[in-house]
Amino acid sequence: MRFLIVTGMSGAGKSSALNMLEDAGFFCVDNLPIKLISKFAEMTLSGEESNRTVALSVDIRGGEDLSQMPAVLQDISHMGIDYEILFLDCDDAVLVKRYSETRRSHPLQGRGRVEYGIKKEREKLLFLRDQADYIIDTSRLLIRQLKKELSRIISQEDSTGFTVTILSFGFKFGIPEDADLLFDVRFLPNPYYEEDLKKLTGNDPKVRDYVTDNQDYRDFMDKVMSLLTFLIPRYINEGKSRLLIAFGCTGGHHRSVVMANVVYEALSGSGYGKYIEHRDIEKDKVIKEGD
Repeated sequence: MRFLIVTGMSGAGKSSALNMLEDAGFFCVDNLPIKLISKFAEMTLSGEESNRTVALSVDIRGGEDLSQMPAVLQDISHMGIDYEILFLDCDDAVLVKRYSETRRSHPLQGRGRVEYGIKKEREKLLFLRDQADYIIDTSRLLIRQLKKELSRIISQEDSTGFTVTILSFGFKFGIPEDADLLFDVRFLPNPYYEEDLKKLTGNDPKVRDYVTDNQDYRDFMDKVMSLLTFLIPRYINEGKSRLLIAFGCTGGHHRSVVMANVVYEALSGSGYGKYIEHRDIEKDKVIKEGD
């Protein structure tokens, strides 16, 4: 039996995650009173679910009973159940925005601000985050990306809980404030000034060949990959769960797109979650993607 405890910040996507796990064949239970978890675990061992994958949601709705979780986890271990903890996290600013959009109040904010409730919840859940086997930061994840991350966990392809997002952008549309590493690639040859390439994007092989067919690109690529090879294992060791690497050019259509694609491909088979996003590729109507 696989016993997965799903927890995390309110608004980080636990309900969506449970629905996806249920679709994947998990026997899911949401918001079971904490004092009943040990009994539920005992029943799963002796009942029809003994050979099934089980997902159990635990969050701040447990109230003061949340303090009983360390003892509950110990009881589950004594039963011989090798449980796993999946923690869904999210940046505070994104959580505030989500609550604002849904016009819902945070379970712990009382008459105060949403930020107060989030801070209090984060403190109460810290011990579960520290024990988590998997951490997914949903701050910038689309539903399909969350599903892909859960599929990776279900298949147990990777237990690092580390995700790299490669982003291309245009400086004319603003620098991404959440970037951990940012590279300016405006020194590379600009396809915009080539009439037959101007209306294409970095996804087109012709543009890619134009940008990469020079020594500056090759030297830069070697240095970037050397840096990432050095940094990523150390980020993982320090407990970092996500890394956003941004490549910027003037408009975000050509050079940055090429670099993002190349680095994404170079990181294939690395054993952790990877996503790519071309933030500004559709902006400026004069530019259109090539066939």
